[in-house]
Amino acid sequence: MGLFDKFKNILSKPVEKEETKKYSSGLEKTRKEFTSKLNLLNMKHNIIDEEYYEELENILITSDIGINTVMSFMDKLRSRVKKENITSVNDLKEVIVDLMFIIYVQNEIIVNKINYSTDTLTVILFVGVNGVGKTTTIGKIGYKLKNEGKKVLMIAGDTFRAGAVEQINEWGKRLEIDTFFKENKDPSSVIYDGLNKAKNENYDVVLIDTAGRLQNKTNLMSELEKMNKVIGDIVPSAPHETLLVIDATTGQNGISQANSFKEITNITGIVLTKLDGTAKGGIVLAIKDSVKIPVKFIGLGEKKEDLRVFDIEKYIYGLFKEMDE
Repeated sequence: MGLFDKFKNILSKPVEKEETKKYSSGLEKTRKEFTSKLNLLNMKHNIIDEEYYEELENILITSDIGINTVMSFMDKLRSRVKKENITSVNDLKEVIVDLMFIIYVQNEIIVNKINYSTDTLTVILFVGVNGVGKTTTIGKIGYKLKNEGKKVLMIAGDTFRAGAVEQINEWGKRLEIDTFFKENKDPSSVIYDGLNKAKNENYDVVLIDTAGRLQNKTNLMSELEKMNKVIGDIVPSAPHETLLVIDATTGQNGISQANSFKEITNITGIVLTKLDGTAKGGIVLAIKDSVKIPVKFIGLGEKKEDLRVFDIEKYIYGLFKEMDE
């Protein structure tokens, strides 16, 4: 049994069906673009030749998997085809699925869960450029954690962008989650007072918004260093997560953002928003392969419950399911 069939068997179980359907609908644009081209390619070619490889390479690149990742993928594919003496394009589906899984996992233990503190307040810092959906992501993760029974506080650490404080407060009111803010204050000062409130009032998790400016890396690095110091002074070992929020519709620009933020601070995971709004969902593989940081959450819709914990098996199944129908 191939890897894809194993995914199919696991994900067809009743407990998995609803979540798998969400991935399937959220990846519809990517799947239609990617799988339809792949099916046409396989109908056009009976044998695996250089022309087939070149066309497959173009399909992968236009899916925003990224040139470097695609080159690595194609090298591995050629090697497997030669080693296993594969001659028919129909036998390649399982190999392609298998290699995409390997490229993402890379012999690592992939942790997509939040790193909760076991003995103190858990602090999660959110970073990312303006317009990627950072504040909305915080609201959605807050909603998820609240439904899991956690007492959540959202801190409005973005005191620069006009409307940022109002936006996080609006999310707090809508979801009945507590927020902490101070108008026209230094971000670190707001975080200091907010964390003290969280400790004194026995909150379980604090979610901290930050300003989305990347134009001046030196200033941003200095600001994040100051924030991290304040957080660590109040909650030793925190922040427990620093999540980088990226808009999936920006494609390869998202990888540039990830590399830039990785230079500035310790990123522990990535949140890919608006994955349902793009036909270039291959960005998931490109980011992991290029930046070596796991995707922890993906946005598969606009509703508050549409931010999902990332699952590589459901992602690959959602991408390829129509090739098996």
